[in-house]
Amino acid sequence: MAKRLMDLLLVIDVEATCWDGPVPEGQRNEIIEIGIATIDIATGERVDRHGVLVRPTHSTVGAFCTELTTLTQADVDGGVSFADACALLRAEYRSHQRVWASWGEYDRQQFERQCAAEGVPYPFGTRHLNAKSLYSLARGLDRELGMAGALDHAGVPLEGTHHRGVDDAWNIAALLAGVLRAARSDPPGTGPVTSLPPVIP
Repeated sequence: MAKRLMDLLLVIDVEATCWDGPVPEGQRNEIIEIGIATIDIATGERVDRHGVLVRPTHSTVGAFCTELTTLTQADVDGGVSFADACALLRAEYRSHQRVWASWGEYDRQQFERQCAAEGVPYPFGTRHLNAKSLYSLARGLDRELGMAGALDHAGVPLEGTHHRGVDDAWNIAALLAGVLRAARSDPPGTGPVTSLPPVIP
């Protein structure tokens, strides 16, 4: 088993082919952009971001998808294959050795589905953080928020274009970085849980 690295937290956000209605016959949801942002664990600060366009092979980018993501068929035609994108994650980001996070479970599930469908090795390890749940728990909210709602709640401006993977990953990283820094600023014993309840026989 590869050694787990705890120096960086990878934040991933994907955009996939989508339709305003049923999936057209013969097509399926495929990743067309992988947004990657990194957080330095030691400082709790965002380090960098990168976007990878991915060329779909079993679907096309229609008008609805372009309206949502701004990506066109011509954009993704110039992208890399899904297999090459997964290989890039492993080679350049060592994604199989690092903890990674996404807003909710969709991104993880889409990778799992597409890797299985195309026979591509899953590029991540077993340590996935659901940033959507983590943010709500850390902030004591009674429900989970969408990314834009969480940014508004945190008073953090949305940077870039919503539903572009590279920008969404950067914005999610801002929320996670805030949670990390807040957790470290609380002196021991001053958090919400100060003691364990007594054990009742």
